[in-house]
Amino acid sequence: MPWTAYVYPVLLLVASNVFMTFAWYGHLKYKSAPLMLVIFVSWGIAFFEYCLQVPGNRLGSAVYSAPQLKGIQEVITLLVFAGFSATYLGQSLKWNHWVAFGLIAVAAFFMFKE
Repeated sequence: MPWTAYVYPVLLLVASNVFMTFAWYGHLKYKSAPLMLVIFVSWGIAFFEYCLQVPGNRLGSAVYSAPQLKGIQEVITLLVFAGFSATYLGQSLKWNHWVAFGLIAVAAFFMFKE
């Protein structure tokens, strides 16, 4: 398999996670916005997330198992969220958050062990 078969799915999952994170948490910056409005805006953002996530998982399934894809997704989610929380929401992560994220990354590492 060419290296692109391993990299492209990960890049698609990173991009999808950026959209997902905005869909799930972006509205926290606008707490005065009506709830129904943020629900519909989040759905609209999530559409683009799915347009990247579904092909990422489909392509990734050629070289990764489903549990491996999920492990990759979790690590990507945590990294994207950490950056988003600090830069967009202005809420930096504390030591205990990093420890918890690290433990999840260790769990994902074991997804690749036979």
